Amino acid sequence: MAKNNLLRMDNVSIVVESLEDAISFFEEIGLSLEGRATVEGEWAGRVTGLGSQCVEIAMMVTPDGHSRIELSRFITPSTISDHRAAPVNALGYLRVMFAVEDIDETVCRLTKYGAQLVGEVVQYEDSYKLCYIRGVEGVLIGLAEQLSNK
Repeated sequence: MAKNNLLRMDNVSIVVESLEDAISFFEEIGLSLEGRATVEGEWAGRVTGLGSQCVEIAMMVTPDGHSRIELSRFITPSTISDHRAAPVNALGYLRVMFAVEDIDETVCRLTKYGAQLVGEVVQYEDSYKLCYIRGVEGVLIGLAEQLSNK
C-alpha cells in the first residue's frame, strides 16, 4: 500500500478581473487579507505552463486560519476564457462553501455588494440552511448555516 503524503489543502485559486473588488467582497464574507504579491518571470510560467507571466495575487484567509483563497489577476498573459456565468451544473470548478452563523444576514449583507441568490435559501431537515450566491466576478459561493447546535 502506498504511503499517503498529503499534508493539507493550502488554498483554492480564483482568477479575477478586479483584485480590489474581489478582496473587498471576500472581506465582507469574513476573510482577511493575509498578503499581496506580484508573481512574475519565467520560473512562474514553468509551473503554470503559460511561459513568462506577471500575476498580482492576494491571499485571503478564513477566521480560523486554516483555509485560504488565492485571488489572482493576470497582467500577462491576458485571460483567454471566461467561466463566470457558468451554471451550477457546469463541468470544472463549481463553488467554494463557507459556514456562516446567520445565513439570512449574510445574504442580505452580500447582496449590498452585488451578490445575487442563484436559487433560494433552503433548509435541509433540522441540520442546515443552505444557498448558493453568485458574487463579485461571477464567483459561485455556497453558504451553510448549521442549525443542530442552536
